[in-house]
Amino acid sequence: MRLLEAEFPESFCEQVAKYVELAEPVHSRISDADSEGRCVLRAIFEAGDAQELVDALQGLFEKEDKWRIVVLPVEATAPIYRSEEKEKERSNRKRLALREEILQDVSDGAALTGDFVVLTVLSTIVAAIGLSTNNIAVVIGAMVIAPLLGPVLAFAFGAAIGDLALVIRAARSAFAGLAIGFGLAFAVGAFAPVDFTSPELTSRTALGLDAVALALASGAAAALSISSGLSSALVGVMVAVALLPPSAAAGIFLGGGDFANAFRAALLLAVNVVCVNLAALAVFAYKGVKPRTWIEKISAARATRVNAGVLMFLLAVLVAAIMLG
Repeated sequence: MRLLEAEFPESFCEQVAKYVELAEPVHSRISDADSEGRCVLRAIFEAGDAQELVDALQGLFEKEDKWRIVVLPVEATAPIYRSEEKEKERSNRKRLALREEILQDVSDGAALTGDFVVLTVLSTIVAAIGLSTNNIAVVIGAMVIAPLLGPVLAFAFGAAIGDLALVIRAARSAFAGLAIGFGLAFAVGAFAPVDFTSPELTSRTALGLDAVALALASGAAAALSISSGLSSALVGVMVAVALLPPSAAAGIFLGGGDFANAFRAALLLAVNVVCVNLAALAVFAYKGVKPRTWIEKISAARATRVNAGVLMFLLAVLVAAIMLG
């Protein structure tokens, strides 16, 4: 459940009341105007039911300066709300977090912050050690701390809603993270004693359709978790499985002068990047993630088609390279 609070000028009260009635919340109340002529709406919704009201209120207030909408999670209410009709309706409907909630989550994850850089450095160092010493537990630990989920999801979500600024910001963060990781791994391969025959390391040069399936599943699970308002911690590890080890392996092999294996690991990384983004984009489309206004919807639909077409073309080329290789 969610608690929606909106503060707005008294002149909008009548229209807000009509929108609230159409939205059919579990509970709602609009306060009387205070001394400054401001009213407050408090409405409780079942999960996934508040998007239409949020969109309607934003459209109503968009030319007004002094308004604010806040959405909070509700852990419990008393008395407990139960509706068999609502339960049946909700079971037949795709669970979807509010667009604004998803945007807030992915925007935070797409930021190129000091913490992002530090976690990228640490996860790459740990991954390089684990790969070169054939220590799978260390490799898993590296994937746990790798901050790669945020930029990946932000890129796909930005494409789904036609937010070019978010797409560019996410791409910049993802490229920076992979570049930092690759550079560190290259230094490890060039200057540190590395066992280039380590099974954990050489396995990242094994190219096959199973890698495509893994990356597609990882991207789909990540997008599904965040669009449904579920925890994304575990699927973040899945995305790291697809991106961090092959990136580190490519850098290590290149640093050690093994260009053939470096190319194969880089090819695996490219396949995984394309598959994760393509699967996430498909899940957002399936879940009905879209902008608020019809003009933005047209732009987003066009952007989604273009991105999906480019990604599918790249995937076809990369799969062909794998099959021919």
